[in-house]
Amino acid sequence: MATKKTSMFTLTERVTVSAAGTDTFATIDLGSYVDVGDRQAVQIHSVDYIVQGTTASATIAASLGSGEVQCQLTDLNRGGLVFANDRALVSSMKLILDTDAYLSRNTDLYPDNYGKGSDDGRYVVNDQLYLTARTSAIQSGQNVNITVRVNASIVTLGAKDFMAIAIQSTAADN
Repeated sequence: MATKKTSMFTLTERVTVSAAGTDTFATIDLGSYVDVGDRQAVQIHSVDYIVQGTTASATIAASLGSGEVQCQLTDLNRGGLVFANDRALVSSMKLILDTDAYLSRNTDLYPDNYGKGSDDGRYVVNDQLYLTARTSAIQSGQNVNITVRVNASIVTLGAKDFMAIAIQSTAADN
C-alpha cells in the first residue's frame, strides 16, 4: 500500500491551557511533508501526550488542583473536542486528578500506538494536524501545558490508496 520515503521521526507541539472549560488550540504544520502531486502522505505510528504544570518542573497538581485534562489530535479543524467515532480523530487522551493527587487514566488510554510496520499507521494527506485541549479546573494564575509527540514517517501511496484517503478525509468534513 505504501512505500516509505523516510525513517520514523517525531513532531512535537505544546498547547498551554490557562482557563478552565475553554478549548485551547494549536496546529502541527504538515505542509512540508504532504505532496498531492507525488501522492506523498504522513504515516502516523504513535501519538503520546505529556501533561505538565505552569513550568517544566511544576507538578500538574499545583496547576490543575482537582479536575481533568482532555486533549485530542485531529486531521480536520472541528473547532472543539469531538466524539470518539469522528473520522477526523487521530488520537485523544484524558487525565483525571482528584483532591488526593491520585493520577488515573479514564477509559481513554494513551499513548495511541498504530504499529511500526510499513502498512501500520494512520495516513494523513491534509496539510495540518489540529490539537484541541481543555481542562475542567485550573488554579488561579496557573497554566496546564500539554505536549503532543507524534511519531511519523513520510510515505508514497499508490494512486488508488491516495485517492481513497483523500476522499475519506473530505467526506469526514461533512
